[in-house]
Amino acid sequence: MATYQLLHDWTVSPTEAVALQQQLRHQIRIEPLTKPVETIAGCDISFNKFEETVYAGIVVLKLDTLEVIEEVGVVSSATFPYIPGLLSFREIPSLLEAWTKLKTEPDVVMFDGHGTAHPRRIGIASHAGLFLNRPTFGCGKSVLVGKYDEPAPERGAWSPMKHYGETIGAALRTKNRVNPVYVSPGHLIDLQTAIDLTLRCNGGRRIPEPTRRTHNLVNALRRERTHGL
Repeated sequence: MATYQLLHDWTVSPTEAVALQQQLRHQIRIEPLTKPVETIAGCDISFNKFEETVYAGIVVLKLDTLEVIEEVGVVSSATFPYIPGLLSFREIPSLLEAWTKLKTEPDVVMFDGHGTAHPRRIGIASHAGLFLNRPTFGCGKSVLVGKYDEPAPERGAWSPMKHYGETIGAALRTKNRVNPVYVSPGHLIDLQTAIDLTLRCNGGRRIPEPTRRTHNLVNALRRERTHGL
């Protein structure tokens, strides 16, 4: 069973959540990996913005073949409201519940979201990385904060995302002539490694395989629950 460290309670107000982010951001370490990666997990959440039911999933893959080793999904209730910039407080508790059901602990974890590419530099990938105490990074489909120059149209091209003069992530082209994804380190990893891993998780689509497969898993969970299939 995969384990994590509980750093704080999740029953907090939005004001307390911001204060926690300001406190926890100083514990985040952006640094190169210390060992090779053999397994990588994707994490994703599905929910209706103003409903409490949350569908959370994790899919673990072998990095060299992108073969699925394990997948888990949970249906739970969110206790925190939908507030941009504070989504980790709504989403992480359900992902931690799914995490504890894993039989294998992946070497690196990719989140459908952001790490340092966040107004307070602690998006879901960074926040969850502190709990999991392992390398994490974000691969988002849209920009939360930061500006960038359009990267070249070829797969593998990228340009830095800047916020107040600081490089917080990268706009990365994962497929020729498609919109970029937005990669940022979460914890215990650096930006270049996060970019390299995203490109290695290529399934021929814009979205890398770990989060794409987890997205499919949580949406299937949601359909089953909604339609009673």
